[in-house]
Formats: sequence, C-alpha cells, structure tokens
Amino acid sequence: MKAKAAVFMGPDKPFDVREFDVVSAPSGYGRSQLIASGVCGTDVHIHRGKLAVGYPAIIGHEFIGKLDACDEAEGEKYGLKVGDNVIADIAVPCGECLLCKSGDDANCVNMQVTNGGDIGVAPYLYGGYSEVNFTPLTNLIKIPDTVDPVAAAAFACPGPTAIHAFSLAEQAGVDIKSIGTAVVQGLGPVGMFALLYLKKIGVKTVYAVTASKHQYREELAMKFGADKVFCLSEQGEEAVLDELKKANGGLGVDLCFEASGAPKAVVQGMEILRNRGVYLIPGQYSASGGIEIQPQIITFKALHIIGSSQYSMVDVRSYLKFLEDHPDLYDLIKSGTNQYPVSKINEAFDDMKNNKNIKTLLVKG
Repeated sequence: MKAKAAVFMGPDKPFDVREFDVVSAPSGYGRSQLIASGVCGTDVHIHRGKLAVGYPAIIGHEFIGKLDACDEAEGEKYGLKVGDNVIADIAVPCGECLLCKSGDDANCVNMQVTNGGDIGVAPYLYGGYSEVNFTPLTNLIKIPDTVDPVAAAAFACPGPTAIHAFSLAEQAGVDIKSIGTAVVQGLGPVGMFALLYLKKIGVKTVYAVTASKHQYREELAMKFGADKVFCLSEQGEEAVLDELKKANGGLGVDLCFEASGAPKAVVQGMEILRNRGVYLIPGQYSASGGIEIQPQIITFKALHIIGSSQYSMVDVRSYLKFLEDHPDLYDLIKSGTNQYPVSKINEAFDDMKNNKNIKTLLVKG
C-alpha cells in the first residue's frame, strides 16, 4: 500500500507531493487513514519562513483520521481501538520542567513534537499533510462516535487554541460567562471559533473586527454569533474604535480576543478595553514586526493582558466535548471549509495566501 504526502521543501518553495510505502504500525504507535487534515495559519508562517522548521519534512498538526492499525492491548490502555476516529495531538511536554510540574504542560519549556520524524526512515509519515499518519498512542484522542469528524477537523487546532486562552483567563480569576461585551479581532479560524464559543456560553454581545472587506467572512461571522462586524478599511479605524468604546456607557468593552495576527491590532485592543478589561492574545504567533504601544494605558486602565501560545490534550478534550454538546453546529462549521486532496497542496496554499479560504482541509482523493 502507498500513501501520498506533501513534503515541505523550504520557505517559499512549492511542496513536493510524494508517494510513501505504508508500513505496519510500530510498537506504541497508531496508524490512521486520513479523514481531513487542517492547514493552520502556523503552517503558512512556516512556509513564508517566519517560523523555522527543518526540511524536507511533512508538516501539519491538525490530522484527523480513522485508526486502522495498532496493538490491541496497547490501544486499550488509552481507550483506543481500530475503527475509532481520532485526533493526532503533536505536542509532547517533558513532564519535568517547572511548568509541567505545576500543571501547565501546554507551556512546557522543553516541548517536543510527534511530527518531526525523519521522512527517510520508516514509518515516514508523522505529519499531518499525508493520507496516512503514524502517531504515538499517547497522543491520539478518540473523537466521540456522535461527533462529525469533518466538523471536528475544521477547528482541530483553532478550537483548543481558543479554549486554552479562555481557560488561562479563568485561572486568573476571570469569569468568562459573566462577560457582557466582547470583541474578537480577526476572522480567521481562531477568531471564528472564538465567536462561536463566546456566543454559545452566553456572552450577551459579541463584536467582530476585520481589517479589510470580505463579504463571505463577514456573513459567516454573523452566522457564528457576531452581533455586528466592523471593517477597519471600510469604516475607518477611528470610527470603529469610537463605536466600540461606547460599550458599557462609554467605558469600553469587557474582553478583547486577538486572533488577527496583525501587530497593530494589539494597540487597538488596548484602546477599546474598559478599565480592568481583559485582553487575550493567542493570535500573535509569528515574527511579523514590532509596534509602538503606550504602556501607561496598561497602568491607568489596570488592564489584564494574558498571552496564550499553545494548548494541551485537556483542551482538545474540552473542544470535543463542546462539539458533542452542540451537534446543531456541524453543518454551519463545515460550511466555512474548503477541501483539497493532498496532491493539490500547492493550490491550497495559494488560495489561503490570497484569502480565498477561511479554513482549508486536506482530504484523500
């Protein structure tokens, strides 16, 4: 048996689509057949050279597949069996550092990954951009039988990313469900899921802010729960900021969630927050340049600013539980995806870079 995989050949170079032999699952590993594998904004940063990754390599960390081979006894230890739909979580925290020992393994300082294996050595296929995937059983998470696996693939990384940011806020004493007015900056996958999540947990008013006009994204954002979408290029930055500052009787918004990745968004977020407002920043995930801020705003407003860069298996399970509790969302979630066979990886990346897609999925074909 053979499987196609897209091989990353270096920054700004086309992916090389190759066929690999499909071998048996090594001890401790599960072999899964591709259902859908997401292309993350992080992968675009890698392809643009803004995040360093060795190559040639099979990148991708949002693989969802059907487990088709593993040692039965080993699988049973982790609640897994052949035929299960699974998410492959690539993060391998050390378990020994200060963060791991304090229960914060998402921020392990010695983090390793499962998709970094040598593609020249069997079983070859460790990354997400492949029709077959090999991941340690310790890092496979069963998708509940009632959850649509393609819907789960749409936010396999964005969902846990957003949920982890919200969980850090909760740990810092913020009651997210009591938030009255929230703003989500950016209408990519992380921003879209944040809209969906905030509205479903009961936040009364949720606004979205996008930098440029994109009618389909704005329409989908409204379906996902936004009460209003502001477009900076169309309405003007000052007009948008003035409108958002009117929340809470002119004090500003309670919570801002930065998911755009644009450094300038951080300045805007600080401006629209009320005194003691909460700013969650999971979106600044590449070296995209610096900005000038007015740090006294942090002081005078007593802002609560929380960064969040990773997520853990706990967050993946929370994400799956959220989907399990809201089956009415599956069709809506899938409507925001575009699917490409692995062999069309370069077309998929071109479309992403040209903002044609909200969420890009690789599938078999």
